[in-house]
Amino acid sequence: MIKYILLVLAVGVVTGYLADNFVVGFPLSWVTYYLFDGSLLVLLFVMGLAFGVDREAVAKLRSTGLRVLVVPLLVALGSVLGGLVAGLIFRLDLFGSMAVTAGFGWYTLAGPLLTQILGSQWGALGFAANFLRELLTVVSVSLMVKVDKYAPVAAGGATTMDTTLPVIVRYCGKDVLIVAFSSGFTLSMAAPFVVMAIASLT
Repeated sequence: MIKYILLVLAVGVVTGYLADNFVVGFPLSWVTYYLFDGSLLVLLFVMGLAFGVDREAVAKLRSTGLRVLVVPLLVALGSVLGGLVAGLIFRLDLFGSMAVTAGFGWYTLAGPLLTQILGSQWGALGFAANFLRELLTVVSVSLMVKVDKYAPVAAGGATTMDTTLPVIVRYCGKDVLIVAFSSGFTLSMAAPFVVMAIASLT
């Protein structure tokens, strides 16, 4: 899946460059506003639809009760604080830096959303940072589990409800399944609102 994402991203970059430089009157504002907004709405709808039709997922979420909020809350706080520290180290706008990490690993959301709010540079950073978060979770899960079996759940962020869930269960055991899925789902629901709320402070 990762290779297809990189391929599509590269095609988009090349297409955008060619359109901007060689197509007279290319509707850049139409792409920036309407296409971004539409794609984000479709993405959120599909995510909700996929969860709604998965009876097993709904049952797992119900079984955890209010405990479902503890892990994602801590992961969210850690992520945003990590963005604050990174902003201080690299001398970036602090709210922009925190908005990037508030994507919680959901790069397909963070990139376009930050581009829409803060511009293409922040969008690119949001995509790259959150993409690397997912990639590093997959690559280093076997090492993180030696520290604590829930460490990969924290590292995976929003991705633990889907893309990183299989590898987390494989290395951490089936007993972390509900925690990982519930945390990923909660963070996925919160990510758009947290990113927009923090980004609006810049």
